[in-house]
Amino acid sequence: MGSSLPLLLFSRKKRCKAIIYANDRTRDGFSEEVFFLKRARIIYNPTSGRETFRRELAKVLERFEEAGYETSAHATTGEGDATNAARIAVERRYDLIVVAGGDGTINEVVHGIAEAEFRPEIGIIPAGTTNDFARALAIPRDINKAVGIILNDNHPKALDIGKVNDQYFINIAGGGDLTELTYDVPIKMKSAMGQLAYYIKGIEMLPFLKPVTTRIEYDDKVFEGDIMLFLIANTNSVGGFEKLAPDALIDDGYFDLLILKKTNLPEFLRIATAGIRGTHLEDENLLYTQAKRIKVTPKEKMLLNIDGEYGGELPGEIINLQQHIKFYVSNEFLTKELETKRNLLQLEEGSE
Repeated sequence: MGSSLPLLLFSRKKRCKAIIYANDRTRDGFSEEVFFLKRARIIYNPTSGRETFRRELAKVLERFEEAGYETSAHATTGEGDATNAARIAVERRYDLIVVAGGDGTINEVVHGIAEAEFRPEIGIIPAGTTNDFARALAIPRDINKAVGIILNDNHPKALDIGKVNDQYFINIAGGGDLTELTYDVPIKMKSAMGQLAYYIKGIEMLPFLKPVTTRIEYDDKVFEGDIMLFLIANTNSVGGFEKLAPDALIDDGYFDLLILKKTNLPEFLRIATAGIRGTHLEDENLLYTQAKRIKVTPKEKMLLNIDGEYGGELPGEIINLQQHIKFYVSNEFLTKELETKRNLLQLEEGSE
């Protein structure tokens, strides 16, 4: 029996490679056993979190190869590099982009694919400080388990993203003095102290918080007044807290909008404490609603926070791009989402 001669084919329709063997003949010419090799690109931030992913990279590459992915990796070198790497992945038509990093790295990758006609699916390995988006999708920080969600659970789901002016976000857009702390905290402090670094910085800022007169248009309604901050949430996980927008869904085309009106320091601390417990939504100083399109116009200088990073200055118009990108999610996320939808439906039926 002669040796098998491998032939490498490329299928445009399936966007993957096929390996067949010339001597594995059947009545149709070749063996029906054709192995399709998908292509994955890992984009990782080598400085995220405590730099643990970089040490595990070889093992992760091996797992994806064993699962049938032709896999390569790119280590980001600075701000904007993950966006460029994602654009290259789109041009080369990778089937999957795996992002290993925090919310900022995921945000950059989304910027690289959001406007493309062909958009690879995205898998996430949480390696940042807060990992709000990964937490919302119930993806664990454990690298092996996160890889398992991509390779074993295999649930790519089309999710919403947000667009504000010419920028995109996956999790949160906000404004007000306190929202600035997420990008004011030094990288070394975040790496050494984790989420505690944000709490320390927030306590430092409390005495200096001041309200700003702001006009906020949301769908067909308008709010105008002095506010301490506003948050536009795409998920239920905001700043490490999972109860600020407890009913947020990531595929319904709506944002959850929270506006904190002018308060003094004791009132602010009381509302913040209630937010941790999830008992804040009925407070008279807080406006909580849902909207697809939101326009924010402050009367004074107000900076924009996008997924924990500096996003320029307001004004800005924020729109929801419903089910725009497919992300790999966990079974736990699917169960929680279904439960939330059932609860919301029961509330609607009860109010009729």
